Parts: sequence; structure tokens; C-alpha cells
Amino acid sequence: MSLTTACIAELIKAANEADRLSPFEVKRLLNRSIATIRDMREQTGIPGSNRAKDVVIDLQVAAARADSLPAAEIRDALLDAADIIRTLKIVLEE
Repeated sequence: MSLTTACIAELIKAANEADRLSPFEVKRLLNRSIATIRDMREQTGIPGSNRAKDVVIDLQVAAARADSLPAAEIRDALLDAADIIRTLKIVLEE
């Protein structure tokens, strides 16, 4: 299993257990996802965006608010991160 696949699996597993994650774990997962997405975007040549619609900005906000996010929002943020990483993985493999 590649590191990227393992990362995706970890994010999905964590999303399924969102109500049991500590704020520290949420921040760690989201910050690692942000770094992974940025690295993968750089490898693919897909630019990030400084606009409000960029998923990285949403993930940064979620990481900053991890202490107060409800489990449903944590789950959604983790699944969004997994989806973007999966999509970028597909693009890199082509």
C-alpha cells in the first residue's frame, strides 16, 4: 500500500470515528492533509487558490477550529481531504 493510499485510508477511518477524536488528532490529520494536498498540487502543476472556494482554506479553518467543531463537521472535513488527495493521486498516476 502506498503512503498516499494509507493516508486516504487513515482519513476515512478517522472520519468514521469523528466523535472519538481529540482536537489534537483532528488538527494533526487536517494539517498533514493540507501539506499533502499542497505537495501533490505542486507535483501535478495544479495551482492552489487564495479564493474562499479552495478546499485547503476550508481545511485550514477547520484545523484552527478543531476545539469547537461538531463531529459532523470534523467528519466532513476529513472526507473532503481524503477525496481531494484521492483525486490528486489519480491525476498523478495518469
